[in-house]
Amino acid sequence: MATNAIHTWGTILERTGNTIAEITSITGPELSLNAVDVTHLTSPNTFKEFIGGMRDGGEVAIEGNFYSGDTNGQIGLYDDLVAAIVQDFVITFPNGTTWTFKALVTAFGVDTPLDDKVPFKATMKVTAKPTLGITALANMTAWAGTEENAGAALVPVPNPWVAGTYLYNCVVNTLSTYIIMTCTQATATIVIINGFNGIESTVLTGIPSGQLALDAADTITDFTVRITDAGKSPIEYVFRIVRP
Repeated sequence: MATNAIHTWGTILERTGNTIAEITSITGPELSLNAVDVTHLTSPNTFKEFIGGMRDGGEVAIEGNFYSGDTNGQIGLYDDLVAAIVQDFVITFPNGTTWTFKALVTAFGVDTPLDDKVPFKATMKVTAKPTLGITALANMTAWAGTEENAGAALVPVPNPWVAGTYLYNCVVNTLSTYIIMTCTQATATIVIINGFNGIESTVLTGIPSGQLALDAADTITDFTVRITDAGKSPIEYVFRIVRP
């Protein structure tokens, strides 16, 4: 199955709705739970016992290229530290997932290394509970496929196709050198990734794809149907096409 990893490019940090300029690194928040020792003289098997205590939202540390004109971003962090005020922050990842939190700016600094850029760094202490914003993406509402030989319909196993099942096997005629898929998901972007040649094809909902090439006879070609939408977690279906 294709990876669900995303690239870091495009990640932003906002302070009161203003994007902080030219950040090169964001670390955190890293949540933790305090383990309270409740061990007593008759704890079973002489093992320590613990219960959950207070949660901690951790810290967010950032680095970037210093820009003194970033009044509501970098300089705003300095102002927050001096005023010792709690501020609103949002980290937004390229796939739309967000961390929303309130924090105190506990450190802000600018360095002057020899023969290099002027960097800045800052640290925010998260106060109260941060919120991880993940919205589940809706499944496809329909899927169908045909093979080259006589335009026969692909028969998925398990059968019938069900929106909440994500791995299928289909057997085609040896003479078929390609298949065609029709995927339906009205609001998202649909991409079919061919495991044979690596080609990624963006298709329209409910519209048949072009010819999706199969590997040679006596092989299996995996097609990954990746469904994405801004601000939502992507989902994938895998169709394993057996060409005997």
